[in-house]
Amino acid sequence: MKNEMSIEFSSVSQNESFARVTVAAFVTQLDPTMDELTEIKTVVSEAVTNAIIHGYNNEPNHKISISCVLYDGEVEITIRDYGIGIENVDEARQPLYTSKPDLERSGMGFTIIENFMDSVEVISKPEQGTTVHMKKQLTKSKTVYN
Repeated sequence: MKNEMSIEFSSVSQNESFARVTVAAFVTQLDPTMDELTEIKTVVSEAVTNAIIHGYNNEPNHKISISCVLYDGEVEITIRDYGIGIENVDEARQPLYTSKPDLERSGMGFTIIENFMDSVEVISKPEQGTTVHMKKQLTKSKTVYN
């Protein structure tokens, strides 16, 4: 058996913390370590912030969706926006790359996500949005879903 949840919310910066806490609360049923939980919260923050700032240019009238699936001690998180998309995903995944240098962005979002998760897939098409699909196997887990 697997367990899953989905949420959708407006692309406003205040919802970044809502997304982070919601995913963390859902994942706690697998009894992650504090480090694992912190890493999961961080990647959710990074991906949601990217969607708000880069996908929607800080425009609040759009939607971001998150789905989270738990099974066999593994967490799968998918974060999707329907914004402007990424022209060159490989370039965007390079450390220190930012499409918003005027906002003093560090360009480390994807690098952080890749360092904290076991696998990361980024699918994006211009004017259709971006999907970030991430997986992490937890080191200990009381509940096993299959």
